[in-house]
Order: sequence, then structure tokens, then C-alpha cells
Amino acid sequence: MAGRHRPAYSHLPSSSSSPSWTSWTRQKRRRPYTMILRPRTVCLYALLVLVTASVLSLAVYFLYEPHLHVDLVFYDRNWISKEIDPITPLSGCFRPDRVSPLYNVSDAVYGMKRFEVQAGLPMRMGMDCYALAGTVVSPDDDQSSRYHHYIAPERRAQYHVYWRSDLSPFGKRQEYMLKSFFATQNIHTSRLVLWSNGDISPNPIIQKYLRLFPDSFTLRTVDIPTLARGTAMEDSKLLQLNDAKAWVDGDLVRLLVLWNHGGMWIDMDMLLTRDLAPLPRARVRNPVGLLWYVLLPSNGEYFAHFASDKIYQALNGALMRFRQHSPYLCEAFHLMSTSSPPRSPSTDWGAILYLRLWRRLLAESIPPFRILPFCFSDPLACRLDNSVPDPFTPDRSDGRWTDGYGLEENGGLDRVLKKIFAVHLHNRWDRPFPQNGWVDRLLLRRYDQQLWEMGIRDEEH
Repeated sequence: MAGRHRPAYSHLPSSSSSPSWTSWTRQKRRRPYTMILRPRTVCLYALLVLVTASVLSLAVYFLYEPHLHVDLVFYDRNWISKEIDPITPLSGCFRPDRVSPLYNVSDAVYGMKRFEVQAGLPMRMGMDCYALAGTVVSPDDDQSSRYHHYIAPERRAQYHVYWRSDLSPFGKRQEYMLKSFFATQNIHTSRLVLWSNGDISPNPIIQKYLRLFPDSFTLRTVDIPTLARGTAMEDSKLLQLNDAKAWVDGDLVRLLVLWNHGGMWIDMDMLLTRDLAPLPRARVRNPVGLLWYVLLPSNGEYFAHFASDKIYQALNGALMRFRQHSPYLCEAFHLMSTSSPPRSPSTDWGAILYLRLWRRLLAESIPPFRILPFCFSDPLACRLDNSVPDPFTPDRSDGRWTDGYGLEENGGLDRVLKKIFAVHLHNRWDRPFPQNGWVDRLLLRRYDQQLWEMGIRDEEH
């Protein structure tokens, strides 16, 4: 046997010859490896994480201006399938035999306009949207041309605003809208009609403007049943609906007022920045992907628009224009009367209604209302990098706005405000404008100065 070669594996111990080997391997399998952290080590790691986070937070604070924008909306699927998805037929308001003699379809729907605002792109870069607003120029840029021969108040361009007197008294914050109107619009060719659900004529602020602008300012009391006569909403129980935010009844009032009188609707929480006269002469097309808009039917009739990423609430009526007895409004009333009652509070008679009407017009090959680019009237709703600063927050200490633009007079923000038409404040009536902030310097003080230069002598001017 001495000459035999041992197998290559003969050097491994067998279970019989080395019991300690088996015992050791079994113990090794039974005891998994664990890392034991002592309390002192845990505290050191926690301290390191805390110090790192603090340093990064300070760096971000001093190097950047952080913004957080989260907008999460849930929609009921049953509601969507019942109210949004179905496209019911129109009621025939555009048929020749039903169109009012006060409404010229050839001119209103298909007529040529002075301006053709055709973006063609979503304008998601830089100041493109503001630059487009600057292409809609006013023929009355010359100050001397603001003064014309006398025009009777009823024959002037009519602008409508609404204030619910039972929710809050008409005060200084509401007066800012009046100042913005009379400082930016041609008072010889326009008239502002202030509607309310009660008598607000004794208000001293109202009295002051009635005295200063007797031909350019008037009051009206809303009588909803009377305004609804001749529409699909006549004698409807839905006319009595209202809510604490004035959303449902406010959306109804604006449509009824424009149906009866025609003209332009302006929400009270807007500050006008330039003459609105060019807008009715603008023909605006709707490029896919815009963020916020104002609606314009091709005849110069229009609504306002929200963010396009809000699929069911893309439109808003803060700024809108329709002719008297417009078939667009006729169809809106039909849709309101044949749909489920609006939720309260909600925009079912506002943003939701406008979207539903727009889709039905397309389905029947009727040119729908057009859409102005978002920044024309709501520059607060642009992207985080190019929306105007928060009106209720003090200016940045370095005097900057965005992308190198400044907040000073004749600076980047000032030039933008001269191109767009309005700043929508989205209510927030209890928030004051910071003293010497951009709203105070670039808008409010200029309103007072403009009124003074127009010869308006008043204790506040």
C-alpha cells in the first residue's frame, strides 16, 4: 500500500476523525454576522447628519430663493363620467332663425380682427409670453388721443364688475380696482358698471367715484330672475343658489349680465395695468400646452384661463367679454339648465362649464371662444421662474425678480407690467400690500399720479 497515491481530498478531516470541525462549522452557521452600534456611535452619526443638513439648508437659503408649489386635486370618477366625458348636443343657439338680431354672426364669429395673436408654441421659455402681450398694441398710445368728442354713457364700451355687499363692506382694497380702471382706461369712451346684490350707493367711496366720473361710472342692482328672462334658466330653481364664497352665484351673475348688456367682465380682485381696448379687436388662437389663458371667442368675446395641467379646470371667468345675446352664452345657459345642479361652493358654473361648452362647440364644428395666453391677465400663475412676485410679500432685499430682471422703476418687472393687461390677485382681501413693495411703487402710486394728471382733484390724489 505504500506505493498508492492518496486521493486529492484525503487531507480533509472526516466527521469521525475530527468531531470538533463539524461542531465549529455548525456554530458558525448558527451565528450570523451582526454589527453592534454603540450609543456613542449612533450619536456621532446623528450629529453628522444634522450638521450636514444644516449646512446645506443655509447654503440653499443664501444662494437661492426656494419655492414650493404643490397642487393635488382629486376628482370623483362617477362625476367625471357623468358631467365631463359625455358631449351632449347643443341646443341650436347658432341657427339663423334663433340668433338675436342684435348679434351679427358673420362679423362676430367669422369677421376679421385688428390683431392676430398666433403664438404657435407653448411659450414655456423665459419672457416669451410677456413679449407676446407686447405685440397687442393700443391705437391710443398718444396721451392726447385719449380725449375724444362726447359719447353718451350707454353707447360707450361697457365694463362690468360685481361686489356682494352681504359678504364684506366695500372698502379701500376694493377701491384699488376702481382706481386701476379709471387710471388705465379711456374715461371718454368707456363706462364701468358696478353691480351688487344690495344698495351700496351710500358708501362714501362709491359716492366719491360717482361724483368724479358721472358719465363713466354707474351702479346697478342684480335682479337674477329678471336677468334670466328669455334664457334657458328662466324660472329655474337653480337661480336661488349661492354660497359663502360667491362662486356659484358670481359665475351665474357674470353670464346673465353679459347676456343682457354685453361688454367686458372684470373681477373685483384684479388690478388693471393698461388699456383693455385692444383686446376685443384681437383674434387669438389657442396653441397647445399654454399654462394659463384668457378665453376669447374669435369675435373678440372671451373668458379667462387657468393652468393647462388642471385638465378639468383650465378656464376661468375673471376677465371675459361677450356681445349682447351671444349664442355662446345661450348655449351656456342651456348646458346649465340640463346638467346636475352645481356643487357648493364650486366652479361647476365657471371653469367646468366653460370647458364643457368648449368641447361641445368643437363637436358641432362651431368656432369656439379663443384663448389668450396665460400671462395677459394672470401673471401670478406663470411658472415658478417667471411669474411676477407675490404681491403681498415684501420685495427681495437685493431688488431682483428673476433671470436678472429687477424690481426698480423701468426695470424688468416694470416693463412686463406695461405689456400685460391685468394682475389677478385671487381674492386674499385681508392681505395688505407691503409698503414700498412693487405693487405700491409700480401700480398704486401711478394710479394716483395718473388721476392727478387727468385733472382729478380729490383729497386722496
